Amino acid sequence: MKNSFKIILGASVLFLSGCESLNTGGFTLPPQGTGTTGTGSTTTPTGSTGTITQTEASQGVKQALNNGLNESIRVLSLKDGFLGDAAVKILMPDEAKKVESALRAVGMGSLCDQFITSMNRAAETAVKEASTVFVNSLSRMTVTDAFNILLSSQQDAATQFFKKSTTAELSSKFSPIIQSAMGKNNVSTYWNQLTSAYNKLPLGNKIETDLTSYVTQRAISGLFVKVADQELKIRQNLGGSRNTNILNKVFGWADQQK
Repeated sequence: MKNSFKIILGASVLFLSGCESLNTGGFTLPPQGTGTTGTGSTTTPTGSTGTITQTEASQGVKQALNNGLNESIRVLSLKDGFLGDAAVKILMPDEAKKVESALRAVGMGSLCDQFITSMNRAAETAVKEASTVFVNSLSRMTVTDAFNILLSSQQDAATQFFKKSTTAELSSKFSPIIQSAMGKNNVSTYWNQLTSAYNKLPLGNKIETDLTSYVTQRAISGLFVKVADQELKIRQNLGGSRNTNILNKVFGWADQQK
C-alpha cells in the first residue's frame, strides 16, 4: 500500500506543476491572478470577498480528490475492507439468491458464508490497483472539469466524474486481478460446491453466473461508494478534512458562491 500512495502522490505533484488545459465550457473562469510578484507567480486577494486563480482551483480540487482516493483505497484494501462494511459488502448475485436460501434452509449456511467471504477477499486484493487508474484520470482533468466539480450542487460531482472517466479502465484492470484472486481464495471452488449441492435439490434449473464480471463490478461500485463518502467530507469540511491552506481557500471560496 505504501508504494501505491507514493505513486499517486508523486503523480499528483507532476500534474500540479504542469500546464492546465483550458476550456471555457459556457462559463467565465476566474483569472489566472490579480497581479504578479517579482518572480512572476500569481497573487490573489484574500478574505470573504476574495477570488481564486485557475491554478489554485485546479490544485485544490486535485488535492482533495487525491486525499479522498488514497483513503478510499486504503480502507477497502484492508482485510474486511469489503466484508466488514455493509455498505460495500459483496453478497450473492441476485440470480443466485434462491441458491443461498435453499442451501441455508438445509443446513449449508457455512458454505454460503465461505463463498461470500472469498468474493470479498478477491475485491480487497483488486482494489489496491485502482491508484494508477485514478492517477491517469486526474492527469486528464482540465480547469473546466475542476470548476464544474467545485461549484456543482451535486455532493458527489467528483465521484461522478471518476465514474465516467475510469469505469471502463477499472473494469479492464480489475478483471484479471479478480480472476486470479478468486482462484487464490477458492471462489470458484466454493461456487462449484454451492451449485453442485443446489442442483441435487429438486428445486429448479441450473444457475449460471459470470463470477469474474460480477465481483469486478461490485468491487468498482464499492470503491465509488467510498470515494463519494470522502468527497462529502471535503465539501462539508467534516472532521477537519480541509487540512491544508489550499483546501481551505478553494473550498471556502466555493462555499461563498452557493
